[in-house]
This record gives sequence, structure tokens and C-alpha cells, in this order.
Amino acid sequence: MQKGQTPFTHQKGSIMEEEVILCAASSYERKFYLNPEFESLPETIRQELQIMCVLFTEDVGGILTVVYDGEGNLELRVEHQENDFAFDEIGSVLKIKELQRTKAETFESLELFYKIFYLGEKIDVTDN
Repeated sequence: MQKGQTPFTHQKGSIMEEEVILCAASSYERKFYLNPEFESLPETIRQELQIMCVLFTEDVGGILTVVYDGEGNLELRVEHQENDFAFDEIGSVLKIKELQRTKAETFESLELFYKIFYLGEKIDVTDN
């Protein structure tokens, strides 16, 4: 980690880009975390994120973190403790792919929300 960087900041080229955690769940602590900055999301979306994250960690173990990169793209990240022999590494990869497929519309909406309201991007919604 370079000087001036936090665990949620990384260097890309010469521009510093910040990552923002949307939510996370841990099978170790049996907890779900939603970043308070996103309390304005509709209740149904918040519930969907909680259900998705908790079911993931109950199924394969570890910690699932949903993160916005510096450009507003969502990433699903999985970590596990080194001595967690119950963690299903293959299952986690398969489950991530399944979530990317089944929750694609939700993820696209969350990315659009972030890009407009947090990054201030102007989105052209006209059909060409």
C-alpha cells in the first residue's frame, strides 16, 4: 500500500480512485452491513442485498463484500480466513457467477444510481 492510500483506495495510472463499500456479510460474525450512505436506496433493494449477501455467506462461508470501484462499477469480493477449512472456494466462484447472472438487472440499476447520484455523471436516456 502506498503512502496516502487506505485499504479502500487504489492507484490506477496516475489518478487515485476510491472504492466504496455498498454492503457486506460475514459468516464469521453472522452480521450484515449496509453502508449508511446508501440508506436512501428503496427498502426492497436493501432487503434484496441483505438476503443475497447473507444467503451467500451461509451457503459457502467467508465474507462477501459488494464494492463500487472508482468508476462506479460493482464488484463482488469474497474473502475467508486462512484456517477456515469449511469455506467452499469452488462453490463461491460458482455462486458469484450465478449472482452476476441472476442479479444483473439489480446490479446495473445500482451502478446507474451510483454514477448519477454519487459521481455526478450525466446519463443520456434518449433512444437513438
